[in-house]
Amino acid sequence: MATAGSIFYNQGESCNAPSRLLVERSIRDEFVKKLLALLPNYQPGDPLDANTSMGAMVDGGQMEHVLSYIESGKKQGAKLRAGGERVRSETGGFYISPAVFDDVSNDMSIASEEIFGPVLVIITFDTPAEAIRIANDTRYGLAAAVWTRDLSRAHMVAKALRAGTVHVNSYDEDDITVPFGGYKQSGNGRDKSLHALEKYTELKTTWIRLV
Repeated sequence: MATAGSIFYNQGESCNAPSRLLVERSIRDEFVKKLLALLPNYQPGDPLDANTSMGAMVDGGQMEHVLSYIESGKKQGAKLRAGGERVRSETGGFYISPAVFDDVSNDMSIASEEIFGPVLVIITFDTPAEAIRIANDTRYGLAAAVWTRDLSRAHMVAKALRAGTVHVNSYDEDDITVPFGGYKQSGNGRDKSLHALEKYTELKTTWIRLV
């Protein structure tokens, strides 16, 4: 539930939307099955309907941008398991059904570039070391998440991930008192918290010799 909710929230138009999902091979098939079963809960609908969980893309240009990535994923050999089509076009809105890709490699455009849309790509790994390598093999580093019952593994992986925020067994937890920002091309500095407020101050040093 958290996996689908995190990427399809706000149609994936979120700076920290978790578009890459790394799943351990031993649970992959069962996990994907459960994930696909949740997709009916995230179909685009009327934004004036209180039961709607996903709306339209911000404009036509962004819709075409996302659809171009979906076509790129198919051409590069990823398996589109669900969605990825324009829907509700009769309304005049820019709606895309939530897309899930499987059999994705980290060098594909849908895995290595920012899509900013409702597109989830699944990458399989066998060991924690491999998962860390894949996760860090990106030009970005804003947010990440680790799901595990092993607290020691959670600390080990969280420390190794090159991301400004790492969630454990949750995603998109937030508070104004906690710094928010990323590594690499995900920006410089941090927003929020007293740490960020200090960026708006100037320190002065005055040396006085007593005579």
